[in-house]
Amino acid sequence: MNTSDIRHEGMRIGGEVVFTDATILVHYPYTNEVIGTVPAGAAEHARKAFNIAANYTPKLTRYERSQILQRAGELIGEKRAHLAKWLTLELGICHQHAIYETKRAQDVYQFAAAEALKDDGEIFSCDLTHNGKERKIFTKREPVKAISAITPFNHPLNMVSHKIAPSIATNNCMVCKPTELTPLTALTLADILYEAGLPHQMFQVVTGWPQDIGDEMITNENIDIITFTGGVSVGKMIAGKAGYKRQALELGGNDPLIVLNDLSNTDLEMAANIAVAGATGNSGQRCTAIKRILVQESVADKFVPLVLEKAKALKFGDPQDPETQLGCVIHAEAAQLFEKRVYMAENEGAEILYHPGRQGALLPPIVVDKVPHDSELVMEETFGPIVPIVRVPDDDAKVIEISNGTKFGLSSGVCTNDLNRAIAYINGLNVGTCNIWEQPGYRIEMSPFGGIKDSGNGVKEGVIEAMKFFTNVKTYSLPWPG
Repeated sequence: MNTSDIRHEGMRIGGEVVFTDATILVHYPYTNEVIGTVPAGAAEHARKAFNIAANYTPKLTRYERSQILQRAGELIGEKRAHLAKWLTLELGICHQHAIYETKRAQDVYQFAAAEALKDDGEIFSCDLTHNGKERKIFTKREPVKAISAITPFNHPLNMVSHKIAPSIATNNCMVCKPTELTPLTALTLADILYEAGLPHQMFQVVTGWPQDIGDEMITNENIDIITFTGGVSVGKMIAGKAGYKRQALELGGNDPLIVLNDLSNTDLEMAANIAVAGATGNSGQRCTAIKRILVQESVADKFVPLVLEKAKALKFGDPQDPETQLGCVIHAEAAQLFEKRVYMAENEGAEILYHPGRQGALLPPIVVDKVPHDSELVMEETFGPIVPIVRVPDDDAKVIEISNGTKFGLSSGVCTNDLNRAIAYINGLNVGTCNIWEQPGYRIEMSPFGGIKDSGNGVKEGVIEAMKFFTNVKTYSLPWPG
């Protein structure tokens, strides 16, 4: 990349582009070259942004909010090529996956635009009991003072959109700190929202090292709500520091695809397609990516070769090549850790069936069979395109026990044609989502999404749930004869 092509971005605070002397370098994972810089902001920058947010009272009507959201979605479509290019450059995912992310983000704004038009207030008549009165009780939803949004590297556009779109829909003011690894897209998104008509005070973006700016994003007195997506340890640290503030913590996942023994050869082929797509989408860097494939013993020998065939067919390499189906993970250190876990599993008895070699952050879709279910490879959140197969007994109760045997509880997928078994897994798996015949991560951007256990504090994301979470319910009553 030519020096002239490197992006030098500033923070977006109160309508101004703010730079600092110290900067953070943003790297392209495939070559590790510098593609941009952002300010190494400090607590004072976040403090200023929260002060602006808390002292601004949005007056946008439902119609105006809906129009801004609708226009933001349209602008994302118009700028798709630019957004996809920079998603690929800062994250290292392949161009195909970057295009997919822009389309998901468009959905978020479309749904939020529709939801902004709805009034979900309730009415309760009070003449229902022998103590009745001629009154009615009403509810309405009101915005909070300021929302702090802290976002991860793996979905630089869609994850930020999932926080800001419901915030706009509910007339809230948000300050966002994207991760220092992939901050450029969030800044582009801020400009798109301003172009769509959003007042600058309603969305501000600060950047910086966690140790310099992180505490202010959690403890600032103007914050009413913190919405965080990221790792378990940081999520628990936020919970400890935030105290009484309302928190939505969407943390890690270790999601299984469970392949049951009632499947025909054609069904196993379908299950293998789901397995490989779910393990490698977004370079495996999704909290809901398939992190372990639990296949029952009696069909494993038929199923495993199908998975191997599909993994070998994936074209991995240069993320900017439109033909590439699998790009990089976020950096070489992450790739190294995931590869190390594969070799640890091999030492525990697993068999590596396909591993054409790692190059820096470029990790191929490594297929590992006969992984012990308590191996670190499948007990921790291995955030890359590994395809680990765990052979499990032909005993559904035991499979459910193995599946539930990690500290995570985000999503799961089950491949079965037996309705009774499907229901047993839906009821038995300790997760926030259970999809039958689909990847664990499948959802629409409006449906409730979130996890339990170490995957989150049970608060759901998705446009509708986030709009509820970002508002306070006010109840009032009036005399109402008749």
